[in-house]
Amino acid sequence: LLCTDSVLNLTAVLSYSVFEDTDVIARHVSILNNSENTIWLTKVSSMCMDMDNREFEAITLHGSWARERHIQRQKIGIGMQGVASGRGESGHQDHPFIALVTPNTTQDTGEVYGVQLVYSGNYEFRADVNQYDSVRLQAGINPVDFCWKLEAGAHFDAPEALLTYSASGLSGMTAHYHDFIRQHIIRSPYKDKKRPILINNWEATYFDFNTEKLLAIAKEAAGLGIEMLVLDDGWFGDKYPRNNGTSSLGDWVVCKEKLPEGIEGLTASAREKGLKFGIWIEPEMTNSKSELFEKHPEWVIQQPHREMHKGRGGTQLVLDLSNPEVQEFVFGVVDKLMTAHPEIAYIKWDANMTLFNYGSTYLPRDKQSHLYIAYHRGLENILKRIHAKYPGLVMQACASGGGRINYGLLPYYDEFWTSDNTDALQRIFIQWGVSNFFPAVAMASHVSVDTNYQTGRKTPLKLRFDVAMSGRMGMELQPAHMTDEDKAFARRAIADYKLIRPVVQQGDLYRLISPFDKTGYASLMYVSPEKDHAAYFVYKLEQYHNMPRPAFRMAGLDPQKRYLVRELSLDGKPIPQDGKTFTGAFLMETGLDFEVGGEYASHVLELK
Repeated sequence: LLCTDSVLNLTAVLSYSVFEDTDVIARHVSILNNSENTIWLTKVSSMCMDMDNREFEAITLHGSWARERHIQRQKIGIGMQGVASGRGESGHQDHPFIALVTPNTTQDTGEVYGVQLVYSGNYEFRADVNQYDSVRLQAGINPVDFCWKLEAGAHFDAPEALLTYSASGLSGMTAHYHDFIRQHIIRSPYKDKKRPILINNWEATYFDFNTEKLLAIAKEAAGLGIEMLVLDDGWFGDKYPRNNGTSSLGDWVVCKEKLPEGIEGLTASAREKGLKFGIWIEPEMTNSKSELFEKHPEWVIQQPHREMHKGRGGTQLVLDLSNPEVQEFVFGVVDKLMTAHPEIAYIKWDANMTLFNYGSTYLPRDKQSHLYIAYHRGLENILKRIHAKYPGLVMQACASGGGRINYGLLPYYDEFWTSDNTDALQRIFIQWGVSNFFPAVAMASHVSVDTNYQTGRKTPLKLRFDVAMSGRMGMELQPAHMTDEDKAFARRAIADYKLIRPVVQQGDLYRLISPFDKTGYASLMYVSPEKDHAAYFVYKLEQYHNMPRPAFRMAGLDPQKRYLVRELSLDGKPIPQDGKTFTGAFLMETGLDFEVGGEYASHVLELK
């Protein structure tokens, strides 16, 4: 639709793309300056929709580092309410999404109007109730600090908003968004591929590693059935070896003290053990203690005459991706790695700092307000070039964990590091929130140590595996610290995950018992599109005397089919129904009745 302002000689192009196969409508706005004058844009919404107020409640996601994407639900009233980010990123604090739901909406009943932005920068979602009790829902770039110089003949494209409607509760909304991601966002080479089970050395060694330690991890990992070794932070730095978080970012040369045989020595050893190889980088960042910063201090985001706010380690700074020279450097980080080491199959791309020090030495004075948008456009340009040259490279987006989980970056990254918090109990809540919009194939979930580094909580190895099995499973454990009994269990659990990996990573999700409902339980399941294969998960979150036990009903099955139930990831006696068959109707209407166990007990069932 072309809407023309004849006074200013502007045209607003309102675009609607209808994806009938997934029940999603994509909307966006382009502003064209047809005049001979410069115009300053100070607000451009990607979508606006007016509705009758039906006592709507707003669902948003909030949190903080290591406590991301917890669900908030509240009734909307007169005035303005919503969610926004003004930090130049989607962030840990809030998620670029809002849903308006009718009262008493559940997972399976009620009406849901969901809106997502395909964007990774500042955003604003607003639900305004006016004096006539009507609701106006808007989504787009946050107008705070937004001012775009639109010169004569130029145009500005606002990000797309993805709208969906469900008359079958939150599960319907989730199904629409998951289908949309799998069919229209995830890169085509990886739509149906199984993601590898990997071991990352970060929590196993942190910065304290050498070739010998890494090869010992690789040997043990291969024996457990793991398929990839990922080398994390600390492998680089010449003048300033990277032994902690205070130096070396930008100096992407191998630290010969730690890796005398270089990366090629690791890739060769991994190949001998049947493992693929991946590596960690943080190419958008530098440290004030680095050769790169000494050579190019003008490349970082900064304000003239003002002290720079520094991030991780008290020295970290963000490179200015609005600058084409910096874009070329960042692309070169990946290009040089892949040229020298073509066996690299996976990159963990981290970003451990928000966009502080708002200012650019590259942008002219009258375009400083373009920085947030120009930064993300620069990042997209880099990522497009990487995938054009290396289409088979799998990449993970990590931003201190879950700081960049959004639809704007998922076309370029194949998965997210869901959170730096690997505590199994908290991951149940975090992954529940993330799963509202992102399928398991995009959600990295790793098994870590029994006394968690983030929370200090001790949880059984079985719970840690069972939670990780509900996403793209991996490990952060140091195998050398595992007992023989633990290794035997891990070997069984990894083999069992491979049985259900196709349905977990490509199946339809059904959220059954929410951990946020405080029943002491949580359960979910994945079902293949053909309804012939399913994986069911149940977790015990707490234990108290005379605790009621819910019926463990399932969803998404064919009521006429008969399903063989088999318990996986066994660490003791199976449930009584193990090895028996039930109709889909029975499993969905009556459900299974079994004792889950004490606090932090869990079960994984395969249905075929």
